Amino acid sequence: MFENLSEKLDGALKLLKGDAKLTEINIAQSIKEIRRALVDADVNYSIAKDFTDRVKDKALGSENVLQSVKPGELMVKIVMDEMVTLMGGQSAGINFKGNPGVILISGLQGSGKTTFSGKLSLWLKEKKNQRVLLVACDVYRPAAIDQLSVVAESVGVDVFKDIDNKNPVDIASKAVVYAAEQKYDVVIIDTAGRLAVDEEMMAEIAAIKEAVTPTETLFVVDSMTGQDAVNTAKAFNDRLNFDGVVLTKLDGDTRGGAALTIKFTVGKPIKFVSTGEKMDALDVFYPERMAQRILGMGDIVSLVEKAQEQFDEKEAKKLESKIRKNKFDFNDFLGQMNQIKKMGDLKSIMGMIPGMSKITKDIDIDNSAFAKVEAIIYSMTPDERRNPELLNINRKKRIALGCGKTLNDVNMFVKQFDQMRKMMQMMSTGKGMGNAMQQIKGKR
Repeated sequence: MFENLSEKLDGALKLLKGDAKLTEINIAQSIKEIRRALVDADVNYSIAKDFTDRVKDKALGSENVLQSVKPGELMVKIVMDEMVTLMGGQSAGINFKGNPGVILISGLQGSGKTTFSGKLSLWLKEKKNQRVLLVACDVYRPAAIDQLSVVAESVGVDVFKDIDNKNPVDIASKAVVYAAEQKYDVVIIDTAGRLAVDEEMMAEIAAIKEAVTPTETLFVVDSMTGQDAVNTAKAFNDRLNFDGVVLTKLDGDTRGGAALTIKFTVGKPIKFVSTGEKMDALDVFYPERMAQRILGMGDIVSLVEKAQEQFDEKEAKKLESKIRKNKFDFNDFLGQMNQIKKMGDLKSIMGMIPGMSKITKDIDIDNSAFAKVEAIIYSMTPDERRNPELLNINRKKRIALGCGKTLNDVNMFVKQFDQMRKMMQMMSTGKGMGNAMQQIKGKR
């Protein structure tokens, strides 16, 4: 996410490394590179200049302040604060309350509206305990209704469709009445996209908005379109006066211009970001957390929140008991791996750890990294998974043959598993990591 921008900003801020204090000369050098990094990220030049002018003023004003802080660290803090302000300062909530609440989805064709509608449905259902009805109002694109039906089924929500009706305003109106009768909490209206901002289609979605008076109107935009996304958002907002923006495909090769400047240009907050293809890959947008990630500082808060979503206290106590008794087995290991995978894209998760974004930026990491280990474990018998001690050389040969890996692969994994299990037991019984490491080394 924003790897190129992060790398260039890091280079600009490193210009201050080794300097004793901030001066007009080193500030000017750093500011020039920061501005260049922003423009390369498809930030409008006038916005980039305004941003760096504010950074420069704050940096010059801090010459005699915080003498104990290194110049590079101080500049990072100033840049981060200004970036947070540029992106909106605080996270913005979504208004889904009503009888029912009505959320109208707008955007260009191909921006990811239908997928986002499904993701938002799942988010409202699982995190807000809402009963959601999706509404198919794209009557133009072939198979659009079928696509929404598939999406609805995948997230376990209902869909309202009127296949023979070609009037989206009428469909939306009927859907809201139906939802009220059937006691749905939230209605999400998926509208038709358009190839460009044309008057007929804009008039249509404006008519839908007037007919259903939504509690929330969201504009969905493909973040990979950069500054064009900002321009399109402005055109939509002039007509629809939407409440917030959704940035999709943020896991792709995005330069960052839209995320950084859309709030500044349109005056409406980014409310959600879509960070992957899976239906649970949707995050509330927090300007401060995003700024931290762009500057390579990680996002520990989001990482902890994702982990807590998968945390089961009862299961954790069971697991702790097994670890203490050195009974942690391959089934337990598999369960822990599945919990990590549920947290989202592996590279994205690692990027939330401070410093890891620089290490992983050129490495292709995805959940297939677990595939080899899973193949080995699934090739074991139920008894072998429960009792790792059963794995003698003949069993390992059979497992290797069954999973299509080498005997060396199996031996390596079993050895690493055994080391990990011993270390976990040592830590859980209070003997400490040092003793655990000493025992493991002694067994080699």
